[in-house]
Amino acid sequence: MADPLSTGVGGAGERRAKRFSVQTMPGFTIMAALCFIALYAPLFPMVFYSFNAGESIAVWQGFSWRWYESAWGNELVKDVTIRSLVVACFASAIATTLATLAALGTTRTEAFKGQTFIYVIINQPLMVPEIVTGVALLVFFAMIKVATGYTGLAYLIAAHTAFCIPFAYLPIRARLEGMDKTLEAAAADLYATPFQAFRRITLPLMAPGIVAGAMLAFVISLDDVVITELVKAAGQDTLPTYMLGQLRRAITPEINAISTALLAITVVLLTAIFFLTRKKE
Repeated sequence: MADPLSTGVGGAGERRAKRFSVQTMPGFTIMAALCFIALYAPLFPMVFYSFNAGESIAVWQGFSWRWYESAWGNELVKDVTIRSLVVACFASAIATTLATLAALGTTRTEAFKGQTFIYVIINQPLMVPEIVTGVALLVFFAMIKVATGYTGLAYLIAAHTAFCIPFAYLPIRARLEGMDKTLEAAAADLYATPFQAFRRITLPLMAPGIVAGAMLAFVISLDDVVITELVKAAGQDTLPTYMLGQLRRAITPEINAISTALLAITVVLLTAIFFLTRKKE
């Protein structure tokens, strides 16, 4: 016959052993649904009316690819799109390189004094309002322009790079922190040089984090408006700033079509980031 006391203690232990899950709290499903509705409901009308045959953005006049064809044949849209891609590619490549070096320097070493302060400095653009960063870059680059006379696209690339570094840093750092350091120690025990251990062990394992960081930096750069609007010179519009200018003049479904195309690119890249960074079972 089982001891009632021991059974009771065992039952209490089993109850205590159950892990807390926020999904079991009352109202969780409703709140989650409301959050998704607030975030994504405005996107559906935009996508829907991008296929509108008429010029109205609120009155449906039939299905048509008219505005996608119009955007595709618009030479100005092509120019600003190419400029956006050039800036995003350069900025994401430079930001990812710097973020990789920073992540290695803050995760593959023993804990040191000031490490938390370095994290704060690297992630500063995430905590400071974007308008503040934009104004600071505007003033800083204005001083350089006065001194050098150069007004090219490099300022825009540098501004996007500075803003994108923390976005690239976070997935790379997360990947490095999840890696087992004993593999690198084993490589050292087998007489591998530090460079050989990095090239054959560390780099291949952290590659998904690097790719994810580069993709995230690319998306952030491609979509940026505030910093671009403040830093760009005349004739250096990117696709988002061009769209902002068009909205100030006249709104047509062509803007919806361009926005939908940007949304599709963003969704594809973020989906790729998710699959690259998720933990394998």
